[in-house]
Amino acid sequence: MLTIHAADEVRRTWDDPEPIKDGAVVVDGTRVHAVGPSEEVRRRFPGARVRQWPGVLGPGRLHEGPLPDAPSPRERVHAVLKGGAVAVLEQHANTPELRTAAERNHVAVLPRPRPMAISASGRADLAVFDEADVCVATVCAGRLVHRRR
Repeated sequence: MLTIHAADEVRRTWDDPEPIKDGAVVVDGTRVHAVGPSEEVRRRFPGARVRQWPGVLGPGRLHEGPLPDAPSPRERVHAVLKGGAVAVLEQHANTPELRTAAERNHVAVLPRPRPMAISASGRADLAVFDEADVCVATVCAGRLVHRRR
C-alpha cells in the first residue's frame, strides 16, 4: 500500500540546501517511491493513504552512542526509535539480545557511521521533528514505529 508522508518541509538530508516546502515522501512497502511537493505527489498518487505531519520530515537518524538505558533490549531499541533514529552502530548493539531487538524492529546495525538520506528506491527511513526538535514520528523500513500523540 502506498503511503504519502507529508510535512511542512521535507529535507533529503538534514543539511539539505534546498528543502521542499510543503513536501511529501511516497512510501511503497519498505522503499521510498517518490519525493516532491505535496500537491504534486498527491495528484500523482490519488489512491495513497496520506499522513500529514507537523514540522520537518527528513531521513531517519543514526544513533551513534550507546543505546539508552532501559529495562530490556526491546525498550532500549524503542528509545532510539522515539528519538528519530533508525540505525545504530554495531559497537553499541554488541549483545545477541540487542541485535535481535534491533532486527525485529528493522533498525539497521551499521559497522561505521554513514550519511543518512532520503532517495527514490532507497530504504524508507524517515523522521519528523517539530519546531522544538522533538521527534513527532519515526518510520523505519516503511513502518510507522513511533508517533507522538
